Amino acid sequence: MGVDYYNVLQVDRNASDDDLKKAYRKLAMKWHPDKNPNNKKDAEAKFKQISEAYEVLSDPQKKAVYDQYGEEGLKGNVPPPDAGGATYFSTGDGPTSFRFNPRNADDIFAEFFGFSRPFGGGGGGGTRFSSSMFGDNIFASFGEGGGGGGGAVHHGGARKAAPIENKLPCSLEDLYKGTTKKMKISREIADVSGKTMPVEEILAIDVKPGWKKGTRITFPEKGNEQPGVTPADLVFIIDEKPHPVFTREGNDLIVTQKISLVEALTGYTVNLTTLDGRRLTIPVTNVIHPGYEEVVPKEGMPLQKDQTKRGNLRIKFNIKFPTRLTSEQKTGVKKLLG
Repeated sequence: MGVDYYNVLQVDRNASDDDLKKAYRKLAMKWHPDKNPNNKKDAEAKFKQISEAYEVLSDPQKKAVYDQYGEEGLKGNVPPPDAGGATYFSTGDGPTSFRFNPRNADDIFAEFFGFSRPFGGGGGGGTRFSSSMFGDNIFASFGEGGGGGGGAVHHGGARKAAPIENKLPCSLEDLYKGTTKKMKISREIADVSGKTMPVEEILAIDVKPGWKKGTRITFPEKGNEQPGVTPADLVFIIDEKPHPVFTREGNDLIVTQKISLVEALTGYTVNLTTLDGRRLTIPVTNVIHPGYEEVVPKEGMPLQKDQTKRGNLRIKFNIKFPTRLTSEQKTGVKKLLG
């Protein structure tokens, strides 16, 4: 008969991707070998079986083969489901054969939690990423009903904890070029019996070019798990760090240059390094008066909805006037400008 993967994950045949992930998360934490030192051999076997079941049922092609042929067919040679609908087993390793080789269980676990040894086990374990922007436990700072405010949300009879909101500081360079931020969080995970245990996870946030302050990134149900409560959503809100050269207004970048009165009247060349490291040389031949702006098209921030387009670079000027002039200087100015 082979292994019943649906029974292993304790889900029905119509389980959604979210159902499969939740089932895997709880069972993998329960049966991780490091959590069962007194029953390690059985736990290892169960842990691998849980990982194998999730790998098969979460992959449409593998699931289709399994549903038709069972575990034996999945691990033998069978035609893939899009190879003409054959109902026989293929012999040999021809192009129409399909063979399933289970992935390493620790690798699947690490994709979920960011590490393969959550309970202090040795040998290849440890946290894969060590940077933490919010310290050891961001949930300890904000609480389960944290920054979102307003208490719990009720839907379908289940109580859901209010969102937990955290600022995500980004430099102007990050928002110009885009980047990936890896955030370490600590939270409580519940096993199938309802018992909770602390775990750490790594969340990867892809910051897109052109994102603005206030952009929200939501990780559904990443709060603490507890019986009778749907975990809170974890929300990161983009915050823009001050920049020593540029300020941002919408999609435009603004820079202010300090110049003398002579430079304002006779011409000035602006030299700038852009947020992506290019050097710009911008000659200004107009007379620069108070309030004057030199606009350089398409040297601003990328547009969030169309990153092939950019705002403008606006150069403002702070003109330094002399505090005093001699009589001879005043006479000379009058002759030149009068």
